[in-house]
Amino acid sequence: MSEFSIVSTDAEQTMDFSKNLAELLKPGDVITLEGDLGAGKTTFTKGLAKGLDIKRTVNSPTFTIIKEYHGKMPLYHMDVYRLENSDEDLGFDEYFEGNGVTVVEWAHLIEDLLPEELLSINIKHGENESRVLTLIPKGTRYEELCKELFS
Repeated sequence: MSEFSIVSTDAEQTMDFSKNLAELLKPGDVITLEGDLGAGKTTFTKGLAKGLDIKRTVNSPTFTIIKEYHGKMPLYHMDVYRLENSDEDLGFDEYFEGNGVTVVEWAHLIEDLLPEELLSINIKHGENESRVLTLIPKGTRYEELCKELFS
């Protein structure tokens, strides 16, 4: 499995990177975000929203679990942190197979419910306030997407 990495020196650079990624996304694409608290998962999602021409302010759906935004195509932003040890069925399949892009923060907590093919992104704190974004494509679609993004 390939990995692609980029170092972002600030929030604006992270948002620019994810905005560029958004331009390559298609309905049904699933992106998982993992990383430390405050590493930039929501900042990354804000850039995606910008790239999808979403005008609403994007913020973490921590207490609502799923937020929907509409632009060129829908963005389903999930924060499943509070679902640890929960057996509740929230209909994730409908989002994963829907007509928009799904972003899942803390995705390891619902790993058994995720599609086999997706783009996993890990965001970690780096040196001097930087962030290291590591993209791990799972499946041919996401492998090709990463190659195009990093070319």
